[in-house]
Amino acid sequence: MIVSFPYGKTHLNYDFSGERFQGTLVSGLHDYVPTEQGVALIKSAMAAPIGSPRLAELAKGKKRIVIIASDHTRPVPSKVIIPPMLEEIRSVSPEAEITLLIATGCHRNTKREELVEKFGEEIVARERIVVHDCADDRNLVQIGILPSGGELWINRLAYEADLLLAEGFIEPHFFAGFSGGRKSVLPGVAARASVLANHCSEFIAHERARTGILEGNPVHRDMLFAAKAAKLAYIVNVVINEKKEAIYAVAGDVEEAHLAGCAFLSKLCRVSPKPADVVITTNGGYPLDQNIYQAVKGMTAAEATVNEGGVIIMLARSNDGHGGEQFYKQLASEPDIAKTMQTFLRRGRNETVPDQWQTQIFLRILQRAQVIYVSEAPDALIREMHMTPAKDIGEALAIAKQMLGKTDPTVTAIPDGVAVMVVDA
Repeated sequence: MIVSFPYGKTHLNYDFSGERFQGTLVSGLHDYVPTEQGVALIKSAMAAPIGSPRLAELAKGKKRIVIIASDHTRPVPSKVIIPPMLEEIRSVSPEAEITLLIATGCHRNTKREELVEKFGEEIVARERIVVHDCADDRNLVQIGILPSGGELWINRLAYEADLLLAEGFIEPHFFAGFSGGRKSVLPGVAARASVLANHCSEFIAHERARTGILEGNPVHRDMLFAAKAAKLAYIVNVVINEKKEAIYAVAGDVEEAHLAGCAFLSKLCRVSPKPADVVITTNGGYPLDQNIYQAVKGMTAAEATVNEGGVIIMLARSNDGHGGEQFYKQLASEPDIAKTMQTFLRRGRNETVPDQWQTQIFLRILQRAQVIYVSEAPDALIREMHMTPAKDIGEALAIAKQMLGKTDPTVTAIPDGVAVMVVDA
């Protein structure tokens, strides 16, 4: 009855033998044993690209090559993905100028020490690395109009590349369906205005903008359009386990290879709900649980199985605090969450403000359940953001029982909330 929950770079353990425990919702990813590991896994995928020629063929004769790489908020094992990509490019175009363009989207700048942790000291010291800035108008160029009606602006380096590539990972995503693939461009290296248009309240509220759904998802439609407009020619994407190790890889066309990776993931990540009064979840530990903003993702897994009027206990170290100034202000400045939600829903596609989408989803969760937050963030901050702070799982459960007025509520555990897709059978 002891369950281990990822928390930062460690774990929080709890014995549920004294609770009305309904069980755990666990992704099959954690039990999957790959036939190959590390660089060998990546090379095998690159040797059999899906819907695309091999990278060496694409890179032949190219002078300016850009590889879009994930930022510090994503646990992509870039140390094993980037070297094989560089090796294959240089086998045919040794003089090519290669740039690693860090896809920060609207996140903060990635620090050097975070780049070293991600790529290793050798690559950081040797390769040209540029961190995307969504607000740097001088280095952005408009390349089209999104299906949503928003202007599509992307990083000039990506636009001017002779060959645009991307690495990344595929996981369930709480409104884009899945991460990876086309997301390297939008929001990865897009302008803030383009991201805002794509993340409008209308799309976030759409019934198809949910975990594990691509078909009919308006957010995905925009993203795929952006990737094709940017001429993203080739991707290498992986699926990772709880240890952040690559267990599956796809390479090739941005749409076809991505769909193959999503299909693999779906087979392992889909779980049926175990309805409960209290649901305990996480953001899978570091690096996704560094702030409250990102932790909303793990809460959506709990949202799909917690009883109406129940309690979600979110475990996220949150050493970076709230993670978004606008996100924080939108929650802290108005005590009436229903009023804030209506404000968002009245805004048009091109009236979205920064972080509105994350707040909108969080408000949706809060309208279903109360949230108790176990973290290292200040208690005052947690309360300002409409949650109740707790120092550990035991205290959180005690508070939950008081909130519910029950001494023996039912409890379900989701050790890794970003690794599962909770769907009815």
